[in-house]
Amino acid sequence: MVQKKKPASAGSEKAGEGKRRGRPRAYEPDVAIGKALNLFRRTGYAATSLDDLSTATGMNRPSLYGAFGDKRALYIKSYQRYRDDYTAGAVDIFNADIDIRERLKRFLTLALDIHMAGEAGPSGCFTVMTVASDAIADAEISAMVREGFKDIDDAFVWCFRTAIARGELPDTIDVTVRAQMASAMIYLSAVRSRAGMPRAEIEATLAGAIEQLCRN
Repeated sequence: MVQKKKPASAGSEKAGEGKRRGRPRAYEPDVAIGKALNLFRRTGYAATSLDDLSTATGMNRPSLYGAFGDKRALYIKSYQRYRDDYTAGAVDIFNADIDIRERLKRFLTLALDIHMAGEAGPSGCFTVMTVASDAIADAEISAMVREGFKDIDDAFVWCFRTAIARGELPDTIDVTVRAQMASAMIYLSAVRSRAGMPRAEIEATLAGAIEQLCRN
């Protein structure tokens, strides 16, 4: 005779509910955005499908839409995360009591560290290698890219003005031009990193650029 199954106790139901409510770490917004960022940096916006994002983040499509909106919204959030991470890494450089050569070296090394990072090899700069291309057809992304470029230029302007105030450089130098040249070294680092050039070779180029930028 088949025995009837005993109904689950209230305690068992609650325990089961508790298990069903548990969410894997991949569903945490910061973690998911980080994984989406890595994917977008590697493959770009157009070549990244929702299925790709679902696999990378561990979230199904409804969950992705519910947490971030559409693919474009997640892309923009990923780009903002990329910029925020760079800004956070630069705080100590701004606050350090160091001369202009060391300050430039630290800024460029920070950028190179980011450019050389990547799960499948050096990813370069998300702005230069990926977002700048997508900015052509999207006004909001274009504005974010221009703002990002300006933030980098402004950081280097501050570096050179600080050096002048400390007596390390004469006040006759063109601060704006030197800042833009320093920014160009970041973009050079991005392209060469993505192309797979050895880090030591890129570092040597950056070191030579710093010497030229710090000439009286």
